[in-house]
Amino acid sequence: MTAVYHIDQIRTLETLGAEQVSQPLMILAGQAVADWVRSHIPTGNRILCVAGQGNNGGDALVAGRLLQAAGYEVDMVLLGDPAHLPTDAARALQAWQATDRPWLRAMPVPLPGYRLVIDGLFGIGLNRPLDQAWCHVIDTLNKLAAPKLALDIPSGLCARTGTILGNAIMARWTISFIALKPGLLTHEGPDHAGEVIMASLGMDAPMLLPPAGRALHGADVAGLLVPRRRNCHKGLFGSVGVVGGAAGMVGAALLAGRAALKLGAGRVTLGLLDQDAPRVDHLQPEMMLRHAEDLFHLDHLTCLVVGPGLGKSADAVHVLDLALRRPLPLVLDADALNLIADKPDLATQLATRRDVTVLTPHPAEAARMLGCSTAEVQSDRLQAASTLVDHFGADVILKGCGSICMAHDGAWCINTSGNPGLANGGQGDVLAGMAVALLAQGLNGYDAAQLAVYLHGAAADKLVNEGIGPVGLTASEVIDAARAVLRGLAKGWRMETGNRHA
Repeated sequence: MTAVYHIDQIRTLETLGAEQVSQPLMILAGQAVADWVRSHIPTGNRILCVAGQGNNGGDALVAGRLLQAAGYEVDMVLLGDPAHLPTDAARALQAWQATDRPWLRAMPVPLPGYRLVIDGLFGIGLNRPLDQAWCHVIDTLNKLAAPKLALDIPSGLCARTGTILGNAIMARWTISFIALKPGLLTHEGPDHAGEVIMASLGMDAPMLLPPAGRALHGADVAGLLVPRRRNCHKGLFGSVGVVGGAAGMVGAALLAGRAALKLGAGRVTLGLLDQDAPRVDHLQPEMMLRHAEDLFHLDHLTCLVVGPGLGKSADAVHVLDLALRRPLPLVLDADALNLIADKPDLATQLATRRDVTVLTPHPAEAARMLGCSTAEVQSDRLQAASTLVDHFGADVILKGCGSICMAHDGAWCINTSGNPGLANGGQGDVLAGMAVALLAQGLNGYDAAQLAVYLHGAAADKLVNEGIGPVGLTASEVIDAARAVLRGLAKGWRMETGNRHA
């Protein structure tokens, strides 16, 4: 588990950890940066080190001094009033001055050729939009050809939410001190942080303080999988009903159904609203196709997904109402969420359900359900997911860059898999089908959400690594890739006889 902490928790950890480590945290942070640079950038290269007037600037001053001593040519720029430096940062400036290497109060003009830029302007405490002058500094740094290494957080990026506060450094690498912060993982964070390197500074953060959430990796979800016995049958793996497929949108329901089947559901039945819908899926004839209302006369269903291609007709409202009343685990996606946003009686039904419910909104759908703008949702994605949980008592997947999975009890994680290949039509239908398949096989709502989200992103990563996409990668391709990733996660399984891999 990779722990993620809110900013106030990081401050608590700094206090707790300072009592356990042998040196000031600023010295340890600067040393961690210098060690990383020495292992990645050959000595003798020229480095631009840009420090602000906070503790983040102190980290940069320490790192720059150590790198200068190690044989690099370091240009140190301190922006802001040195008289306002915090105590530890002021000591770091004094130590730099003792090297007899000058420090600059403004960016050098013209800017020489640098092999690396170290960004120590603003740290995790930044919570206000930057003024025009600071935005210009960041713009100047971003235009340099040299790669950027950000200390703790790229300057200008909100460590709490991942939003850009006016302008933000585009880093190739970010060294995150002590623990991960949410803003590195979601919204604009991944694009600006680049590769995130952890520097614990000698602390075991989870031993000192329980984390707020976690970053979701394959190792975190592999333990959710249960090996299958040889003596099994389809009835043990659930019977999924997919409700949707209005005229012109049957493909969405087909994608969800195919994903559910290939992610392990025992059987899958589609309930389609289009009266002229096909009676068989020739690409996946294992699925059964019926009219939507007929699905609710079946007594073998063990879970439902409603929304792929549902539309917003009176018939769509009717079948959604039937689904909300059905005492089965339920995944709600796409127009099922839009209808709940539009119809207060449906929203009340959802909020009073006692059975497992997983909601899978993208930011615009979340905004409709919360009665706010998409920009408001994106400005604090964790808070938006939490509010959805509070309103509806469901497990939630808030999709997007760094999809957030939040349990109905408030536990949360931010997914780390995936790439821009998922930014096209049908991917949400596939994700919903994957989630319902995992519910059908006995996972609870939060675990099904975590595993589905990770597999969905990891499948896209697998395809890109194989030369497929990201441009032009399709939802259909993701389904088979997700099945392969699932098998990879389960590679340690053995059948009960022990003579064959599961």
